[in-house]
Amino acid sequence: MRLFSPRVHRSLTCSIGRLQRTGLSRHYSSGEPRTQFLLPFLTPPDDTEDIDLRRKYRRVTAKDIASGGSIPKRTNMLVRDFIDDSLYNPNYGYFSKQAVIFSPETDFDFVDMRDHLEFMNLLAKMYRDLESEADDVDDLARQVWHTPTELFKPWYGYAVAKYMVSEYKLNLYPHKDLIIYEMGAGNGTLMMNILDYIQKYEPSVYKRTQYNIIEISSKLAERQSERQDVRDASQQHHCVKIINKSIFDWDTHVPDMCFFLGMEVIDNFAHDLIRYDVETLKPYQALVSTDHKGDYAELYEPVGHDALISRYLATRKQTRYRNPVLANSFWYKLLTSLPLAPNLTAPEFIPTKLFLFMETLKEYFPQHRLILSDFSSLPDAIPGVNAPVVQTRYKGTMVPCSTFMVQPGWFDIFFPTNWELLRDMYLLVCRGSRAGNDRNVKVMTHRHFCERYGDIEKTTTRSGENPMLMYYENMKMLLT
Repeated sequence: MRLFSPRVHRSLTCSIGRLQRTGLSRHYSSGEPRTQFLLPFLTPPDDTEDIDLRRKYRRVTAKDIASGGSIPKRTNMLVRDFIDDSLYNPNYGYFSKQAVIFSPETDFDFVDMRDHLEFMNLLAKMYRDLESEADDVDDLARQVWHTPTELFKPWYGYAVAKYMVSEYKLNLYPHKDLIIYEMGAGNGTLMMNILDYIQKYEPSVYKRTQYNIIEISSKLAERQSERQDVRDASQQHHCVKIINKSIFDWDTHVPDMCFFLGMEVIDNFAHDLIRYDVETLKPYQALVSTDHKGDYAELYEPVGHDALISRYLATRKQTRYRNPVLANSFWYKLLTSLPLAPNLTAPEFIPTKLFLFMETLKEYFPQHRLILSDFSSLPDAIPGVNAPVVQTRYKGTMVPCSTFMVQPGWFDIFFPTNWELLRDMYLLVCRGSRAGNDRNVKVMTHRHFCERYGDIEKTTTRSGENPMLMYYENMKMLLT
């Protein structure tokens, strides 16, 4: 099985000193640690005074420092706030400054291509041309990545539109409007493709369509609006509303039945990090501590100091999820008998912002139908359960890193999703039922969805290969 992820590039280990400030990457719990994790047979550094000093640093959230123009020092923050700040800070965040979504000027003509290799060669050439243009501007140029929405336009968007229209006509048409909310619409390509399909093939439905975009990035919101402006007046869609706001700041009740889209978005939802005491299996939540030099360290405190982490773990406990970290509890207990053994388990990244997103849907979009798509697995991830890939572009090369504690704004940090666990959590949060009690909430592979709703002939090459089905096999969807 091919594992294709164009945003992940196997390359060098991250060692860019002027970008990565990780002189300290120690792991401190509320008690005295016996050792650094993953170095169980080495004596830990003697820096108790440094630990005590760090614990007194000001505790902040990503929202607290969003208005600041520089990266704060002498602070402690939860891992999800550190990642949020790194990605979304309006002054220096990755999506504010660095990210560019690759979008070919013309659609690929797959039918005239020899095979998928010709498509890959063509794509690689376009990518190199774009990279060389970036190098002419800045040695540390913006990162460029692409999605199935862009590579397989308009056919991927047509497949999503066909699914929504078929469900809409089964349950709502003609008595209610087709109301769509899209979170994180990127360049606006999916929006255009969906509306083009409905306008062309379902004109009666198009008259009753409302399309709303919720976009955290002001630059991307402007780009989405521009996608309409460059078209002829007769081709513009006047049913679109762009709301420049984070979904996590949403405060408007939407009582209508609607479809809620999140395509290739949730991989950048920030996670928290927890470890467990190897003797008691009690969970500890991680803080990122930044000292006066900008060096980072992990501090740990018992779970219970943060309500969101506590709610997530309590809800997950109601599912049938078997934690792979705790599955090794017998091994960890054996380790405790050894000298200088670690007192905390391997790290586990938990999707607390994704959980908060589900709570937002329940509160403000009670009649929603959810369509999510993103990675189910990723190569080159940092150590840990459900750990992210952390990478940057340096002199034309994508460089994966070994830690998430990197200079904010220069690095993409993105996570895989455990889709089966997400389905069970969604049922509990949004439907109030346990796993298996609602067959309308299902997980589907990217390939299966495209085979069922896509116009496969349009993306099939002369050899019979179909790139839209072959690539992105490490992606899944949640449909409700």
